[in-house]
Amino acid sequence: MTITEIKEAAKLAIDSMRSAKMRSFLASLGVVIGISFVIIMGWALSGLDKAVEDTFNMIGRDMIYVDKWEWAGSRGNWKEVQARKNITYKQVREFQEMMHSAEVVVPTARHFGPKVKYGNDDFSGIQMQGVTSDYGLTPAGNIAFGRFFNEFEDRQAENVCVIGSIPANTIFSDSIGVGKTIKIDGKNFLIIGQLTKQGTMMMDFVDNVIYLPIRTFFATFGNNNRNVTIAIKARSISDLDELRAETEGLMRTIRNIKPGEKNDFSINESKVFESTFAIIRMSVWGIGIGMTVLSFIVGIIGIMNIMFVSVTERTKEIGIRKAIGAKKRAILFQFIVESAALCFAGALISFVICSVLIYLAATYLPMWVSGLSFLSPIIPLDLLLIASIVSVVVGILAGLVPALRAANLNPIEALRYE
Repeated sequence: MTITEIKEAAKLAIDSMRSAKMRSFLASLGVVIGISFVIIMGWALSGLDKAVEDTFNMIGRDMIYVDKWEWAGSRGNWKEVQARKNITYKQVREFQEMMHSAEVVVPTARHFGPKVKYGNDDFSGIQMQGVTSDYGLTPAGNIAFGRFFNEFEDRQAENVCVIGSIPANTIFSDSIGVGKTIKIDGKNFLIIGQLTKQGTMMMDFVDNVIYLPIRTFFATFGNNNRNVTIAIKARSISDLDELRAETEGLMRTIRNIKPGEKNDFSINESKVFESTFAIIRMSVWGIGIGMTVLSFIVGIIGIMNIMFVSVTERTKEIGIRKAIGAKKRAILFQFIVESAALCFAGALISFVICSVLIYLAATYLPMWVSGLSFLSPIIPLDLLLIASIVSVVVGILAGLVPALRAANLNPIEALRYE
């Protein structure tokens, strides 16, 4: 196939599309829908992967969490877990003194539903967490404004706090609370820091928190033998196995678990979410692929019908071309190029439509739905490349049978066609 023949086939394809614009658009409509599904599905999966990565980074791939409770996605008997004794702050202190392989060990105590007041306004539904100053060294302790409380403020049980992005947006009109004073259960607390927004649609609740020094927390809400979680940061990801083994051994010793008895605590990690995220990803992928295949089938049938009509309308033209020496491959190539051009034109239309839809979705959805800030307003270039290749392949498949019919026409019978 020479360059001249390729140019001629492309010119004929463009002229054919121009001469029947509406027919060409309707023929490529199925491809427009199919390519749109490919792009939107790929964009959605790309956003989901970003959300998962952000979630893992927030939890910390080098972190483990010792708790009475199993994380969602873990396998465990709920009744057995519920019957476990709380992990007490005294046990956590003992664990901290005995642990050697961790970089950071941070106890976390929680209290739900306290009264928060700023000025004359009351707020509820904010979770309180008591932590030590080392919490600022973990992935979840990234500060946007101000600072995290220090060891002195922790030891002296100072009435200071660090707030998450949701309380900041809810309580303060300018969304920045650093330097202001709020009341928690009637006590004044100075806000010295504000955390960066970390939650995604899967874990946006992590931003709805106010952090207090743990001694301040117990002084405010009481100890009452409440359950305490232990967040443990490894020196590196490669040290996780050693850290996990030492953690389990120490906790069994501290909680007096005899050899052969089951653990009455859980060691949670970010990897327990991997299977859940994989199921969500496969569901999005399966739905998208199913709708895409259906749209392409409709598109292929539509384009194939149009190409058969085109062959019939140009039967005499094909006879003349064959009579003056045109080869079968030239006729075959001409109609395949025309079919592929129809599909590629559908892909270009789809690019424009999807670009507008994705930009609007990424710009406005996060305003209405919390935790969708990971959505990108731009279509990834690899998606455009994949969609372009898919459209051309679909065009070749749709045009192959009509092109073979055109290439195999008898020139004498074609010349007689009226």
